[in-house]
Amino acid sequence: MTKPIDLYFWPTPNGWKISIALEEMGLPYTLHLVNIGAGEQFAPEFLKVSPNNRMPAIVDHDRPDGAPISIFESGAILQYLARKTGQFYGTTDRDRIEVDQWLMWQMGGLGPMAGQAHHFLHYAPTMTPPQDIPYAKNRYRNEVNRLYGVLNRRLADRDFVAGDFFSIADMAIWPWACLWERQEQDLAQFPQMSAWLDRCYARPGVVAGRALAKELRQATQSKDAQKVLFGQKAR
Repeated sequence: MTKPIDLYFWPTPNGWKISIALEEMGLPYTLHLVNIGAGEQFAPEFLKVSPNNRMPAIVDHDRPDGAPISIFESGAILQYLARKTGQFYGTTDRDRIEVDQWLMWQMGGLGPMAGQAHHFLHYAPTMTPPQDIPYAKNRYRNEVNRLYGVLNRRLADRDFVAGDFFSIADMAIWPWACLWERQEQDLAQFPQMSAWLDRCYARPGVVAGRALAKELRQATQSKDAQKVLFGQKAR
């Protein structure tokens, strides 16, 4: 019997990447909520799994050598799970190269830029004192817009980012791209991206992964939670 994977999770775009992957791959998992607004990511027990005090992270107990393995960083987890199951990584070396390129595009580009857009557009202006910084707001809003232009052009002649197959690259990009409104983007500028968002969300695994613990999504909206998240409050 396959042992469940321990999933350390909170309902954020990075967390959704892994909940979507586990649902899509049909892997059993045990959910461990890590309340990042309460500082649980700094607990010594969690740091043994994720030394960078970030979720998501997993522990896989179902290993050929019998010894569990812990993995942090969402991109590394996606690659590991794709290799483990032989799913969502394409079937050829060229497929895998395409998947890796677009996974790295998300990890190094879209994720960080969209995250900064969220911060400066929505969180920073409500801080005490307010940090309403027009340059930062424009900088990250515009960079997200540029990246969505890249994505839109990529999808002009294919259904998914790596080709005609849904992959871990789509799983990585979709959780950030589905929050385009929060990044103050006009989806009408990106019709191919819009159609791709819908294609992905038509998948039951994406729906289930996105819905995991959704009732906790607002728990990081309080002033105290944001002070923990943004390093303003002692732990």
